[in-house]
Amino acid sequence: MTPTGSALTAGVIGQPIGHSLSPLMMSRWIQDAGLDAIYTPYIATPHMFAPIVSALFRAGLKGLNVTLPHKTEALRLSHRISDRAERIGAANLLTSIDGEVHADNTDAIGFISALRTSGHDPAAKNALVLGAGGAARAIVDGLIEAGVSGLTICNRSRARAESMRADLAPNAHIGTWDERNDALLEADIVVNATSLGLSDQPELGMDWSQAKSSAIIADSVYVPLETGFLRTASEAGLTTVDGLGMLIEQGRPSFTAFFGQEAPETTDIRSLLIQALATRS
Repeated sequence: MTPTGSALTAGVIGQPIGHSLSPLMMSRWIQDAGLDAIYTPYIATPHMFAPIVSALFRAGLKGLNVTLPHKTEALRLSHRISDRAERIGAANLLTSIDGEVHADNTDAIGFISALRTSGHDPAAKNALVLGAGGAARAIVDGLIEAGVSGLTICNRSRARAESMRADLAPNAHIGTWDERNDALLEADIVVNATSLGLSDQPELGMDWSQAKSSAIIADSVYVPLETGFLRTASEAGLTTVDGLGMLIEQGRPSFTAFFGQEAPETTDIRSLLIQALATRS
């Protein structure tokens, strides 16, 4: 339906923001649900993030998805913070409730839901996570909550990995970056949460011959859809899960938070987003 003057409003905020697929995804869900609503992208520099968020909520915005580089700052301007966002140290979802800003993080849920939707349950599995930044923190939190039996973290900065272990996974094993291939031997799930393997970054140098033949190899990003990390794993005959599922699944609880109902299933949203990515390449 065509939005009216009383339409519910929500959006996504970041810098840059033009690459985001969230407006396409959310707008299609709005259309399929027959809602009188609008979902809009907003660009904000770090200096202007807080005043823009404040102005949008004063104007009646229901909520915002938050992307880089504002996920940490989103916590600082919130009145209420979920336990999950507090643990992860970042928020990707802000909502306005009774004049207060509430912060949450749906990235952890999104990653685990993407695995399960692909037919892979991490419960009672050994996981290897590469990286210790914001994406890794959300993924580790999700894996712990999902009940992995073992967790190894390999990062180029050991201090950062140890900090993440202290905050989220006290029983995790910390491996050096040079030990990442040895860690493949016991891993049922391997997740790249670093920037390495992107189209403009060097490869991770993974020796997939050391991986279990049954291992699931996942990436946290979706541009490109098949990262170098996933491509080399696939060439080695391993099962891969790209980052697009995480985007979709983290968006579902956001849609519910904004509009009070679940995202409809009438459109093959993954195919829609893949088509959009193809036009950009």
